[in-house]
Amino acid sequence: MSGISVDAGVLVVDKAPGVTSFDAVTLVRRRLGLRRVGHAGTLDPAATGVLPILLGEATKLTPYLMDQEKEYVATVRFGLTTDTQDVGGRVLSETPVPSLARRELEDACRPFVGRVKQVPPMYSAVHHEGRRLYELARQGIDVEREPREVFVRSIAVEEVASPRATLRVVCGKGTYVRVLAADLGAALGYGGAVERLSRARVGPFTLADAVAWADLATAERQALSARVKRPEAALADWPAVTLDEPAATAFAHGRAVGVTPAQATGDRYVRVHDAAGALVGVGALAAAGHQVRPVRILHADRPGTRVLPS
Repeated sequence: MSGISVDAGVLVVDKAPGVTSFDAVTLVRRRLGLRRVGHAGTLDPAATGVLPILLGEATKLTPYLMDQEKEYVATVRFGLTTDTQDVGGRVLSETPVPSLARRELEDACRPFVGRVKQVPPMYSAVHHEGRRLYELARQGIDVEREPREVFVRSIAVEEVASPRATLRVVCGKGTYVRVLAADLGAALGYGGAVERLSRARVGPFTLADAVAWADLATAERQALSARVKRPEAALADWPAVTLDEPAATAFAHGRAVGVTPAQATGDRYVRVHDAAGALVGVGALAAAGHQVRPVRILHADRPGTRVLPS
């Protein structure tokens, strides 16, 4: 982001084990001296990997980034069930596992690809009557949870070393890999729990984009600022509309504007840029692609522009 203000953008962090996603937000806020900081998707404290941290006006893009696909690499230990569905929890049962064949595991994974139902784990940030489930779980309270539909695009078996296997999972929003491991273990008849979990990708962001945790804690502020990506990086795979200055100003003031040439319409939103390339906001196409209306406005790169609340 050379020459770009660091008060709006995305800093991709490789979260270390043993810290929470909130810890990462707090550290970024302190290291960069910013107030408005948030993350795009909680990682379990024991998990590592890609955690996008959104800064300033880019925090308005959080829900759009969270909706994008995620990729995980999980080591699952079969023959073990715990109350947290990972090896850090209280052991509920242990079962001997015979030699586990790759083909057997691949066959067992197939029913868990596509649209599947998952029961959210008690040790999760899901709300129940105003409280987080993990708060109840820590008090020994178990409540009934309704299954939720999630989307799993693929499960690839990368390595089998019985009773463990390494899986690469590409999935949509709200998917719990811990639940997937436990359900897969149950289907095999052994039980299963996550031993290691790393998030390899969130939307367009991969580990190659990420700042190492040690660097986040020790690097100079200028070096960290140089790693901040422009806000539109969070929407890199979206179609884009570029407006001339009068249309961009009208859009930023909350008005629908014409698009020339007309864009192909679809269910997806578009990112809207001004003629200089700055991201003005998120728009939805209308009038058969001849018009774009504002859905979310960003004004970090447009100093002095009065923008209506969004």
